[in-house]
Amino acid sequence: MPSQAGWLDRLKQFERRGRVPLGLLLSLLVLTVAAWWLTLYQAVSMDMPMGLAVRGGSDGMASGEMSGMAMSGIAASGWSPEGAAVFVALWTVMMAAMMLPAAAPMIFMFAQAQARRDPSVAVPTWIFAAGYMLVWAAAGLGVYVAVQIGSDVATALAPDARARWAPLALGATIAAAGLYQFLPAKRVCLSHCRSPLAFVALHWRDGRLGALRMGLRHGAYCFGCCWALFAVLVAAGTMSLAWMLLLTLVVFAEKLFAHGPRVASAVGAVLIGLGAAIGSGSTAMPWVS
Repeated sequence: MPSQAGWLDRLKQFERRGRVPLGLLLSLLVLTVAAWWLTLYQAVSMDMPMGLAVRGGSDGMASGEMSGMAMSGIAASGWSPEGAAVFVALWTVMMAAMMLPAAAPMIFMFAQAQARRDPSVAVPTWIFAAGYMLVWAAAGLGVYVAVQIGSDVATALAPDARARWAPLALGATIAAAGLYQFLPAKRVCLSHCRSPLAFVALHWRDGRLGALRMGLRHGAYCFGCCWALFAVLVAAGTMSLAWMLLLTLVVFAEKLFAHGPRVASAVGAVLIGLGAAIGSGSTAMPWVS
């Protein structure tokens, strides 16, 4: 893994060669910082955790009995187009904050390849990045549906049944995310995410529509690589700052560290153990909102 100075030197080399405009680098940095600021503001200042909710109140259930799944927030108001729009918008901003640092090498590689073909770099590159984020926005809609269904099920259960089944469901979710870390699908998607040059060589498409298609394809590989990790985030209540920061580091390490696949395996083993401990009732979900 190159040092921070190494990455800066590499970016300066791109700029000197005229392949990655400095404005593109700065705008990506500003976008990432702004996304993190909005995400932190949402998590700290607004009473709207985006996890499971028991509609109509908790029926006397203690806040910890859902083992970290948020007991209030968007899901409490039920299904609505407005709620879905707000959820997807907040989710997309959060994904931009968490995923753009790890996606930056791929974005820079696209810009470098684009510059070799056309002096116009900024617009196709942002179209590529937009396609990447569209995949995560679509994932947010899926998460909204899953949260609403989970809230419907939680509301239908009696309080004692919720207290009994919530740790099992949470533990199973986390353990399943850990198991996914060892599956071939994870390895294939991670290999594409870790090889920007190979991705550009194999999947290059000319034009702005081609940039969009490439962004969607890369976003699909990224989703295939990371969706199980974000299932853990949803289980933790979605707005858990500790889990957001931890998973951001995990994704970054998996994609950019020299031993990223080993990191993925180690994380999988930890998640399997944590899921088993939570499911058995021996521990609660740590670091929840």
